[in-house]
Amino acid sequence: MNTQPDSIPPSDRITPDALLHVGSEGPVTAEDIVLASGRDLTPKNLAWAEQKLATEGKAALDRLLP
Repeated sequence: MNTQPDSIPPSDRITPDALLHVGSEGPVTAEDIVLASGRDLTPKNLAWAEQKLATEGKAALDRLLP
């Protein structure tokens, strides 16, 4: 089995820790809310997340994360 990075499909690669972030390290975006909820990035879900962010602020992300 070839385990070189180019031979591993992008969906099977692990995100390096240096690229991971949480809301406390910077501004929370609607994309962060959608991804934390496990939903797909669609216009409908982004609109939902923008509304959630507008009403709950940064706490919206905190409520979604374990």
